[in-house]
Amino acid sequence: MFADNRVKNRGISGDVSVGVLKRLPQVAAGKPAKVFLLIGTNDLARNIPADTVLQNIFRMAAYLRRESPQTQLFVQSILPVNAVFGKFAGHTGKGAQIKNINTQLQQNASTYKYSFIDLTAAFANDKGELAPAFTNDGLHLTGQGYALWKHLLYPHVLGLEPKPALIPLPQQLKWNPGYFRLQGANNIVVKKKALRPEAERLRQVLSAKGVTATIANTAPRNEPYIQLRLGKVKAPQNATEAYQLEVTEGKIVITANAAHGVFNGIQTLNQLIRDNELVDACHITDWPAFAWRGYMVDVGRNFQSVPLLKQQIDKMAQYKLNIFHFHLTEDIAWRLQIPKYPQLTAPENMLRNKGAYYSEAEMQDLIQYCRDRHITLVPEIDVPGHSAAFTRAMGVEMQSPGGLALVKEIFTHVSKTYDVPYIHIGGDEVKITNPEFLPAITKLLHQLGKKTIGWDPGGNLAPTTVRQLWMTEGPRQPELKYIESRHLYLNHMDPLESVTTIFNRRLGDTDKGSDQVMGATFCVWHDRNVLKEEDVLHMNPAYPAMLAFAERSWQGGGYPGWISNINPHAQTQLAAFRNFENRLLNHQQQYFTGLPFPYAAQSGLNWQLLGPYPNEGDITKAFAPEQKGFKPEKAALPAVGGTVVLRHFWHPLVTGVLENPQENTTWYAYAQFWSEVSGPKKFWVGFNNLSRSYNSDSPAAGTWDNRGSAVFLNGKPMPPPVWKRPGQKGNSEIPLLDEGYEFREPTIGNVRQGWNTILVKLPVKSFKGTDWQNPVKWIFTVVPLGEE
Repeated sequence: MFADNRVKNRGISGDVSVGVLKRLPQVAAGKPAKVFLLIGTNDLARNIPADTVLQNIFRMAAYLRRESPQTQLFVQSILPVNAVFGKFAGHTGKGAQIKNINTQLQQNASTYKYSFIDLTAAFANDKGELAPAFTNDGLHLTGQGYALWKHLLYPHVLGLEPKPALIPLPQQLKWNPGYFRLQGANNIVVKKKALRPEAERLRQVLSAKGVTATIANTAPRNEPYIQLRLGKVKAPQNATEAYQLEVTEGKIVITANAAHGVFNGIQTLNQLIRDNELVDACHITDWPAFAWRGYMVDVGRNFQSVPLLKQQIDKMAQYKLNIFHFHLTEDIAWRLQIPKYPQLTAPENMLRNKGAYYSEAEMQDLIQYCRDRHITLVPEIDVPGHSAAFTRAMGVEMQSPGGLALVKEIFTHVSKTYDVPYIHIGGDEVKITNPEFLPAITKLLHQLGKKTIGWDPGGNLAPTTVRQLWMTEGPRQPELKYIESRHLYLNHMDPLESVTTIFNRRLGDTDKGSDQVMGATFCVWHDRNVLKEEDVLHMNPAYPAMLAFAERSWQGGGYPGWISNINPHAQTQLAAFRNFENRLLNHQQQYFTGLPFPYAAQSGLNWQLLGPYPNEGDITKAFAPEQKGFKPEKAALPAVGGTVVLRHFWHPLVTGVLENPQENTTWYAYAQFWSEVSGPKKFWVGFNNLSRSYNSDSPAAGTWDNRGSAVFLNGKPMPPPVWKRPGQKGNSEIPLLDEGYEFREPTIGNVRQGWNTILVKLPVKSFKGTDWQNPVKWIFTVVPLGEE
């Protein structure tokens, strides 16, 4: 029923506890990750005393603990029985003994170090007997009973939250008793023609889960069904995207004010259907805090194929993002076909991925692909900056009179060819030599019925052009509209830091969107060349960050400032992050198999930061924490997380854990973790996490970084990687290979059974890098990874 080759059935019909004991060595020899045990009914039918059954189960727990200590044991309560059918009297007459054993199993779980799973509450009627709905003989389960059993075990088998982990978390969610049986739901009821595309989408969702459904105008009598309907859903903002989702035992109803809301409800329903059997009863009323929830990819520098783009668009849709910002032109290359000017996309005028561009047909296909998923594609043609490719192709500089005429002609063609409401014109990182250039472009686009967006800080944009913030702080002008992208650039972020930062971000310095603050867009800029297109997703934490951004942009809220670390002092904030991280890890396992998803559990890592120790510029100098037998006293400073930023290279705008970091000092970080077994273990270890936009140097041979950082596991140094390009001087055309812990093989360290210690040495000399391409980001990452 699990359709998972990792799940092995070792049960035997008619077996008793002694039989399990005799076969247990064969199971333990395989060192399984988990064992699920349910035994005892047949023992009692043979009049084996309850105490004997209990002792046999306790012996099983002790044996597994001794022979395979890393195995998690889950002991299930013995299922209730019911004598009403008059069958299997020897079994169904043992209800009292079953209750007694289950009570003892629950009470002794901590003593024998197993997890107890209570099945009785779900399977019993109000008399404590096996409910007739789940059996036809009082002992054995029907198909419906097995579906419920799978549903109850599913989160334990896969290590998931007890209830489906929803991202983004709905604004209002109430779990109710009962379940909707998915496999009996063969009818999708929809009356409005406008919702037929959504009904067809839901039909495809159900088909992928093994349910063949038909779309009908009316609900069938006495059969379960799923209904999609338009109705009044009250929401404080963004009502067109709001929805209600009601799951009961007999039906599932999604109600929304518009088709977009129904689509959003289907995405939530898809997450509720996690075991393909039962859907937990619940009531959800939901709406987004921000109307603009965007994701930007830069294909000007590194081309991405249409299938890879569609993969990302599908994930956007799954998490209710609704803006695909498509950065098409750069100094490196112009990627959008303009039929009148084929030289723009000619190979000889591109510096990378020569000859790779998007045809008009491909662009139309992407626009429609987004529209089908209620996503607006926003093309960006960056003018007048980032335009060296244009100059190479056309032979004129954009801000010249001839260049302006050509650009106006191109924008006219783009506007008339593509049905998109917005066109992003860039406008940043350029010296404005023609003050009439940007006003002329925006005037033209507005006359052509397009809305415009430009970067801020940037050039002299029109008052009606939406500003997309990318750097500076400061007051906003009340007459302008804004999109937040500050501190949302993944190319500058460590993977673990990205989730922490984005989850904590207070987008646009406000709790929810308004006429002035439309929302936010997080961005993947990868300035450096890559060996293959997928490296952009391997080296930038696009998918983990997407989930954090989806949560924050939908939920709203957040915390003031630019935060790069988990805050150990704010318990409510820490609890909220841990709750989100658990859901994130669930989604990593369920929905990102085979996709790059650089994230590992980090909120349980507690550090003691010891220092500062003055090193007088000698980064090799050792201090007390490195001495044998050193026992750290009360922490000078607590920290939490797999990645800890002591001082960001944008300090003090982005805060690290040190309020007043000092040059020529050494800090140490100390932590402990438990291992059930001794032997080799995988770790993520890193001290640099090079930005993918700076041309930073690779570490020298035999070092972790150029600051003298080191890490000790149980008092022994962990050697740095054998770098593929040690000491490589930064160069935008030389791709990164293994410089980041998330895209190289994990470090292997030998752990011991029981408690293990990690000591991280963190010296620093100057906060000023050798040049602007090598900024000093005082940071470390050490994460013991879970077993695969």
